[in-house]
Amino acid sequence: MRIAIFSDIHANLPAFEEMLADMDSRPVDAVYCLGDLVGYNVWPNHIIAEMQRRKIPCIAGNHDVKVDGLVTTDESLKEPGKKYAYHLIDEPGRKYLLTLPRHIRLEHNINAKPLNIVLAHGSTRSIDEYVLADTDEAYVLELMAEANADVLCVGHSHKPYYRAIIDEHGNKKHIINTGSVGKPKDGNPKGCYALLIIEPNASSGNGALLAVEFIRFDYDIAKAARAIEDSPLPNEFAEMLWQAK
Repeated sequence: MRIAIFSDIHANLPAFEEMLADMDSRPVDAVYCLGDLVGYNVWPNHIIAEMQRRKIPCIAGNHDVKVDGLVTTDESLKEPGKKYAYHLIDEPGRKYLLTLPRHIRLEHNINAKPLNIVLAHGSTRSIDEYVLADTDEAYVLELMAEANADVLCVGHSHKPYYRAIIDEHGNKKHIINTGSVGKPKDGNPKGCYALLIIEPNASSGNGALLAVEFIRFDYDIAKAARAIEDSPLPNEFAEMLWQAK
């Protein structure tokens, strides 16, 4: 089984469209989004509409929930900074974002052994928490034990990685950060998403052989940056796209 997982689009339509085109060209069995559809650029409604059209299961990111309680006024629409991007979201889009779940749990049974995959934006404890490549191993295992997760997929940091650690019972646990579609922060300005590949393997502790492939793709960064520069958003948001940090 091949599962495409992506996160942190941040209203970057050129990047989102290129990711979808790349994903559509591959043999993929399922697709999931780990949130942060909005913020930092001018196309949140386009992103939301396409997510709904494709019926892609999605969880809420920390930027998505910031639409809660927003009141749009003529003055608020003139405010510079991050808040302006949230105010661009139309009412149907806000309702969609505010009904997204915080986690998705996938329960597989492979070779008569359970394989539990948990999808979160930040962590299983908090939408704003970072689970990084160097986060304390004991703490990560604690998180995964709480969630009964064999595989934990997260976003939020915009830095892709795959990490495997062994718990006290000798079971291998897998942590995957999908990177960011529309706002990478790992020094590579190309967009990123992940493919989780699951195959039966009777000799493994959970009955499954897992592989992770990170897909990097080019997109029209100049178009995405120009859209920011032509809006009331800070130009530094455009610079971030080129610098990927």
